[in-house]
Amino acid sequence: MPRSKRAKVVHLSKVTKKGKELTLKTFANIQECVSKYPYLFVFSVDNMRNTYLKDVRTQLADSRLFFGKTKVMAAALGRSATEEPAPNTSLLAPYLAGTIGLIFTPRTPLEMQKYFSSFHPLDYARAGTVARRTFVLPPGTVYSRGGEIPSEEDVPLAHSIEPTLRKLGVPSRLVKGKIELEGEYVVCQEGEVLGSGQTTLLKMFGIATAEFGVELKAFWEKKTGGVVVLAEGEAGGGGMDVDAGEELDDEE
Repeated sequence: MPRSKRAKVVHLSKVTKKGKELTLKTFANIQECVSKYPYLFVFSVDNMRNTYLKDVRTQLADSRLFFGKTKVMAAALGRSATEEPAPNTSLLAPYLAGTIGLIFTPRTPLEMQKYFSSFHPLDYARAGTVARRTFVLPPGTVYSRGGEIPSEEDVPLAHSIEPTLRKLGVPSRLVKGKIELEGEYVVCQEGEVLGSGQTTLLKMFGIATAEFGVELKAFWEKKTGGVVVLAEGEAGGGGMDVDAGEELDDEE
């Protein structure tokens, strides 16, 4: 009887190590950028979203962005003076922890700070994050924005959603085809940790409270070899959705 292909043993020594190849490529690309760009910034991300980080990459088209592999970044910049690709790049190593990335750019520190100070898009909060505001559904007819805008500018929430509201803990009922609440319902209180049901309700009513933000931690200047600290501490969390091995650089 022929041997089943499903039972075929594949030795690990024959598997292509794409992860190692990507690591070596990232290492080489970072060191190449050190010699190419006049400035190198270490940045942290709050409320990480791939979409917005890619927007940054697009808008800073003259720059190069790396994200996702802090150990590789640290190794490429040198963990000590003897390993540095350029003078003092190893001084950035202490800042390479957490939700951290690198930006190589021809733009000055003032230009970079001005750009990121105005880039704070909002997104929907995720379970496990802290509520930045209180949101309450008012009594009476439930509208699509949950009372965030005047009722004359809004529309009643579709009656087909009423069973979903009850499953999420909202004491709603249908009255003449409209969803009604006898009293106000507190979806979340500012400062509390959000659960999955609460984040679902916030999204349902269009309440975006998670602010994506980039904080520049420190920068290295090629001309002087100097390192300037811009912010102390590690990056803030907030739902990082980049795979551990994913690198968001500008290679296509």
